[in-house]
Amino acid sequence: MFTDTHCHIFKEDYENQEEILKNLNKNNIKRIIINGYNDKTNKEVINLTKKYKNVYGTLGFHPNNINELMPDSLKFIEENINKDKILGIGEIGLDYYRNKENKEKQKELLIKLLNLATTYNKPVIIHNRESTDDLLKLLKEYNLKGIIHSFSGSYETAIEFIKLGYKLGINGIVTFKNSKLPETLSKIPLENILLETDSPYITPEPIRGKQNEPKNLIYIANKLTDIYNTTLEELSIQLEINYKKTF
Repeated sequence: MFTDTHCHIFKEDYENQEEILKNLNKNNIKRIIINGYNDKTNKEVINLTKKYKNVYGTLGFHPNNINELMPDSLKFIEENINKDKILGIGEIGLDYYRNKENKEKQKELLIKLLNLATTYNKPVIIHNRESTDDLLKLLKEYNLKGIIHSFSGSYETAIEFIKLGYKLGINGIVTFKNSKLPETLSKIPLENILLETDSPYITPEPIRGKQNEPKNLIYIANKLTDIYNTTLEELSIQLEINYKKTF
C-alpha cells in the first residue's frame, strides 16, 4: 500500500471523482494528500477530507494563481490549518517559468506562507520551477520540513534540499524515457524520497497521454524498485517511514 503525497482530485477535473476516492484501497493506495492551490480548491479539500476516510489535505496558494489572491485567502488557510486531516501548507512556492514579471510578489506570498507554517509547526509542499536559487535562499531562512514537489533537478540541488530537511517528491517524470532522474536518484538514499502522482497531470509511462489518478502510483513505485534494487513490499515499508517522519 502506498501514499500519494501530492494530487489534485478536484471535481472540475474529474467526472469520476467519487469513484476514484471510494476505490483507493482497492487500487493499493493507503491514503492520498490532496493539495489546495487557491480559494476554491482549499475549500474543496476541507470537504473531501471530511467525506472520505483515506483522503487527507494541505491548504495553499500556488504562485501561478497569485492574481486570484483575495484579502481573506491566507486567513482561510490559517483558520483551517489545524483541522482534522489537514496535514500542512501547500501547494506553495515559486514559478519563474510561467511568470517572470512578478517574482517579488511571488516571494512575498511565499514568505507569508512559510511564516504561517512556522507559527503552526506545519510541513510545507513546495513548488519549484526555474526558481531554485531564490527558493533555496528563502528556505534557508526557516527551520521547516516538507516535500519538494515534482523534483527533477540535479544531484547537487537534491542534496541542498535534503540538507534543509526536505524529502523529494517523485512522480511520473522518473518513468519518462529521456529522464535523467533515475540516475540522480541512484545516488540518493531512499529515506529521502516520497511518491506522488500530481494527478491529473504528469501521467507516467506507459500510459502517458491519459488523465492521471492516484492508482497510477504503481508505475512510479515499480520504477523505484528498479532504481533501488528492492521489492514493492520493502519499498512501501520505507516510504511509510518517510511519510511519518514528514507528517
